[in-house]
Amino acid sequence: MKLHHAAHLAVITLITLLPVSTHAAQNAVSNDDLAKAGERIRQTGAQLQEDLKKARARMEAQKAQQEAERKREAERARQQAIKAAAEQRQAQETRQRQAREAAQAQARQDAAKRAEQAARDRQVALAMQRVKDEEAARKRAAIALKEARQSVGPRGMADAAPRETAKERAARALREARQSAGPRGMADDGL
Repeated sequence: MKLHHAAHLAVITLITLLPVSTHAAQNAVSNDDLAKAGERIRQTGAQLQEDLKKARARMEAQKAQQEAERKREAERARQQAIKAAAEQRQAQETRQRQAREAAQAQARQDAAKRAEQAARDRQVALAMQRVKDEEAARKRAAIALKEARQSVGPRGMADAAPRETAKERAARALREARQSAGPRGMADDGL
């Protein structure tokens, strides 16, 4: 549009540049001169129109090139956004996987610690039960031995049969104590 106005302006300028004296001496100008001037104006107008067509064509080509560049840029931006979203998704999945693995490792460690603690607790309970059993066996053996000694006293002299029974009871209590506590348990007492 601006080029079209420029062409009109150029034509008007050419017309105004014609000698001002032409108006004063119209009769002095010949038809040939007017025809030549008109032909020059037509040629100039045709040249201006041709230049305008070329300028329009260049402008249209430039617009098409800019549009193509804009589309390429938009496609690059879209591809970049897709790539960034995929990378972000992958990074998030990696963080989640690492968090799951860390939680599983922590759970395994906690389970192992609980199992170790349970094993220690069982060992302590078994040791305490052994100590209680040994103590009970010692008490039974001590009671049996005391009864055996008492039976050997003045009463034991009168009757030999009860002495045998008390001795048998003491021997049985010692055997039971040894069996429940094992040889080490009795060695500690000196029995």
